[in-house]
Amino acid sequence: MGIFGRKNDETTAAGTGADTAALTGDYTIDPAHTTLGFVARHAMVTNVKGSFQEFEGTLHLDGENPSKSTASLDIKMASITTGSPDRDGHLKSADFFKIDEFPTMTFRSTEAEALGGEDYRITGDLTILGVTKPVTIDLEFNGAAKDPFGNERVGFEGKAEIKRSDWGVTWNATLETGGVLVSDKIKLNFDISAIKNA
Repeated sequence: MGIFGRKNDETTAAGTGADTAALTGDYTIDPAHTTLGFVARHAMVTNVKGSFQEFEGTLHLDGENPSKSTASLDIKMASITTGSPDRDGHLKSADFFKIDEFPTMTFRSTEAEALGGEDYRITGDLTILGVTKPVTIDLEFNGAAKDPFGNERVGFEGKAEIKRSDWGVTWNATLETGGVLVSDKIKLNFDISAIKNA
């Protein structure tokens, strides 16, 4: 069932259109079943994974006209976690995210595009440390279902890559063997569950 009305081998065009039309509406992202994660290269030899635990977000899906679909996220920077309290404290400090001055990271979509099948791309403005830059996220629609509590859910997986220096997050340390302690390139990954508003 393609969210953008793409015909597949198992459904008729009319059937697909009806399914996608049913998905059209406003949704609230469910933090308990959503992961907003990131990966950074550490000391040139390994990856450190982290995520944000507190956030709010909404989606508007338009199954008939995907370009009208939108997404919005507000993420509390104090909720960052990497499995190391010392590292998390450093990330919250003035060296990185300055959470006392900039407590929230935001994303506001500006464009949505169907790529075919279950894939689409969303572009939007990501604001970190008061700096706003465009980000493009590739998303896969994982499907829709009604849960045991009667909630109509949709799911997406997504990924993107950014350079943290573009937002002024530039702290680093040089290694004796060459290279730096923390990579500039950051991989973002998303596993999103959203509930349709009543």
